[in-house]
Amino acid sequence: MDTGTHLVMSVAISGLALADPVVASHPATFAAVATGIILGSQAPDIDTILKLRNNAVYIRHHRGITHSIPAVIIWPLLITLVLHLLFPSADALHVWIWAFGAVGLHVFVDIFNAYGTQAVRPFSKKWVALGIINTFDPIIFGLHVVAIAAWAFCAPPVPTMATLYVVLIGYYLVRIWLHRAVITAVENTVPDAEEVILSPTRYFLQYRVAANSKTHHYVGRAYGRSITIYDKFKIEPLPKTPLFDAVLKDENFKSFVSFSPIYRWEMRMLKNGLQEIRLIDLRYRSNNRYPFVAVAHVDEEYNIVRSYTGWIFSEEKLQSKLI
Repeated sequence: MDTGTHLVMSVAISGLALADPVVASHPATFAAVATGIILGSQAPDIDTILKLRNNAVYIRHHRGITHSIPAVIIWPLLITLVLHLLFPSADALHVWIWAFGAVGLHVFVDIFNAYGTQAVRPFSKKWVALGIINTFDPIIFGLHVVAIAAWAFCAPPVPTMATLYVVLIGYYLVRIWLHRAVITAVENTVPDAEEVILSPTRYFLQYRVAANSKTHHYVGRAYGRSITIYDKFKIEPLPKTPLFDAVLKDENFKSFVSFSPIYRWEMRMLKNGLQEIRLIDLRYRSNNRYPFVAVAHVDEEYNIVRSYTGWIFSEEKLQSKLI
């Protein structure tokens, strides 16, 4: 989920923490627990600072080790240690319990996005991405804001937040059912589909659709169970040539391939004699464009002159990134 959603979730969970008698009866413990929940809800996304290096490093590692099983254990311990120094009279065990819950919930809800996480590391580096909830879901965010506002206007926090999460559990169940229904509709529209990937949007009934058969990629949009296929591409494996061997060793391309499960490639000769290789992620079609790409310009000796991977919404913007 996005940073704002994780933040409002942390405030709501702080209200729910008052169901814990130790937290409710000890002001210092509540202060430490609330702080721990807020820190725990944000800690796994500390890898966002990787953007300061470059897109390739960020894409390859965001939601990786910081969302792993060891991280879910280590983050609450570090948070509890710091808060014990700041709130020495607080109950450290209960601070740890609630910080652990906040970190675990952060990783859990991220699994439901199309981006996903490497939540099962170190056992596997596979990305777990259920594609059920958009990174920013206005219903989830809005319900949290309403509950927090009710608390601010003197509604009892525990029943208010408990009601909120009962409603959200129901919402998630509805989204899971809808996700399954849309996949079935895609399979009925593309009978030979062997793989279907849905990317939820901010709109309740709308999904981006990418599917593979044995021979073709299909790209479309779902409006509930109504499926529209916009593009169909013949599946062409990456050529086994020195040119592509060189490109696939580039950090930008390695990051793209590790992140994108369904993509196609293009190649063209540029006016300056360089060859351009482009990998195009098919999951995010928007305004007749495919904005998530990896691009490399390669000379006659297979040297990478320049490369880039990331989100680009215009050709002019892409070319400026390649200068």
